[in-house]
Amino acid sequence: MTTHPRFSHTTRAHSFNTAAAQYAANRPSYPPALFTTLEDLAARPLKGAKVVDVGAGTGISTTLLHARGADVIAVEPGEGMAAEFRRAHPDIPLVRGIGDTLPLATASADFLTYAQSWHWTNPAHSLPEAFRVLRPGGALALWWNTSALDVPWIAAQAQRIDQYFEDAHPTDEGTATKAEQGAATKTDEGTATKTPKDTESRRRTADFLTERAFKGAPETPPHTHRVVRWSRHVPVDTHLANIGSHSAFLIQGKEDTDAFLAEERTRLLETFPDGRVEEVYDVLVIVATRS
Repeated sequence: MTTHPRFSHTTRAHSFNTAAAQYAANRPSYPPALFTTLEDLAARPLKGAKVVDVGAGTGISTTLLHARGADVIAVEPGEGMAAEFRRAHPDIPLVRGIGDTLPLATASADFLTYAQSWHWTNPAHSLPEAFRVLRPGGALALWWNTSALDVPWIAAQAQRIDQYFEDAHPTDEGTATKAEQGAATKTDEGTATKTPKDTESRRRTADFLTERAFKGAPETPPHTHRVVRWSRHVPVDTHLANIGSHSAFLIQGKEDTDAFLAEERTRLLETFPDGRVEEVYDVLVIVATRS
């Protein structure tokens, strides 16, 4: 089956360039415990290390790495995202490029990091490229904020989002199939919203997603992973803008997305009458070390 152009990998990857400011203002950050975990798994400190943050977007992870004392350079393919990055972080160097063909010298980095971005690469190319750029003993670190679906209100919302995308929507080129819509329900974290809720199932899911991260690579590198839970309290409108900044919604178009988010706002205010929600995340972090 041919993928509908509206839901293609490329279309979704480029959708962020039109929403860079929204992305920067509303997407969640990462907790200090993530970077402590990263140092533990890599068995080396970030302070003083040469770090390349690939798919840096608007700089959410890049600035945190910089704050940990890393000598960091950002790599970002998108024009809109790169412009927002440079506007907000003029003191951090950024080069345009993609993970599949990094514009960097061989053996030039101690860490290569991908925050919410590895799934936009082709591991058949991006893994060998990462190990080319890393120095011996260097670490490739991948991580994703994923929704904690053992939290009832988050699980209920995830089900509504699933249902929204399972219902076909007319497009200018006809009606997308449910299979194509299903592909679009994959979140920008690279995981589906339908995730087992019990602890053992979540552990198995993390194991599965870790193995899937290297699917298509010439070989699966030795690696380890860990899950770090954290949360943030935000206004309902920030939470909704965060949802709307995900590629599956960006490619829907403003009218469809606004209608869904308006319904969500009503539902959330029934549950959270003070207008603030606690977003709970499990950060899956994977570290592979170059021999």
